[in-house]
Amino acid sequence: MKKLVSSLPFKLLLGVIGGILIGQLAGEQLMNVVVTVKYILNQIIVFCVPLIIIGFIAPSITRLGNNASKMLGIAVSAAYISSIGAALFSMAAGYIIIPHLSISPSTDGLKELPGIVFQLDIPQIMPVMSALVFSLLLGLAATWTKAAAITQVLEEFQEIVLSIVTKVVIPILPVFIAFTFCALSYEGTITKQLPVFLQVVLIVMVGHYIWLAVLYLIGGAYSRKNPLDVLRNYGPAYITAVGTMSSAATLAVALKCAKKSQPVLREDMVDFGIPLFANIHLCGSVLTEVFFVMTVSKILYGYIPSLGSMLLFCALLGVFAIGAPGVPGGTVMASLGLITGVLGFDEMGTALMLTIFALQDSFGTACNVTGDGALTMILTGFAEKHGIKNQKIESGMS
Repeated sequence: MKKLVSSLPFKLLLGVIGGILIGQLAGEQLMNVVVTVKYILNQIIVFCVPLIIIGFIAPSITRLGNNASKMLGIAVSAAYISSIGAALFSMAAGYIIIPHLSISPSTDGLKELPGIVFQLDIPQIMPVMSALVFSLLLGLAATWTKAAAITQVLEEFQEIVLSIVTKVVIPILPVFIAFTFCALSYEGTITKQLPVFLQVVLIVMVGHYIWLAVLYLIGGAYSRKNPLDVLRNYGPAYITAVGTMSSAATLAVALKCAKKSQPVLREDMVDFGIPLFANIHLCGSVLTEVFFVMTVSKILYGYIPSLGSMLLFCALLGVFAIGAPGVPGGTVMASLGLITGVLGFDEMGTALMLTIFALQDSFGTACNVTGDGALTMILTGFAEKHGIKNQKIESGMS
């Protein structure tokens, strides 16, 4: 019982339930504190994200040696194929299901959250995408030039980042999630907005689970390993993603879950793949966005976009997803140009799209994060099939 209470999944669930209950009862003064602390905790987590990306991806690339460029190409290709596949699957479901739905959205009656009492800004050392590109170039260049000193520095830096993750990021996540759900509960998003789109949200969630099943079946078949040995460890990461709505903020927990899946997932592939996929593999968000743009178009304009427009939208969305930041609403924000340019949405359409996407973003993010395990299985299978040696280090994450 003591082990259960002290476990990360229990703390995360307790944070979700406690946050919702407190949000229903809280007054404005208490919410001032909640909003302020939530903001500061978010600043700390977001600040650590570039450090985690650099600390894991760059040294992982140097350990891959001459295979680094090949593995990076495989990883990016797998992420794009997964995202475009999820988009096409969602598009097909939309053409079949949406004409039979009757949805009337309403976003009125929400409380406004109190302002932040004390705003402590902690800027990142660099944007997430800059950290990702820097890690890739640094790792590849160190490999090409056989820079032994830099390689050793990167190994030590990874140990430092691991210490930050285990002693700072993971302990504050349950508190951050509790305050996030407290704010959502107070403003009425959970009690008023969610029922309006419940049908659509449930349909999309079913789509997430179907796509995850497809990914894990493919990953298991290719690597010749049992996908359940990976999937069963992803509970904490899924719950964390639901609470944070951010693949980047969930990265620390996702790494911990993936490490527990050894030897099905090779440690070097986990260190390389999980941080990379957290930023370029957004299959759940893409699946969600495609179904929602079709739904919103039907609601506001009375029609579903044409097949040609949707195919173009899906193809470009897969590219945008690779470059979208792994933060709340990152996919839809990055693709607003596609929504207005390709599908012709006006201001009302984009506003409604942002609203309904925000309601479901947490589950799309959870799908993204959980799907990363399946793609890492593919990387593991590829490495083993092509004789790429396992470069192990003691990570402390297990």
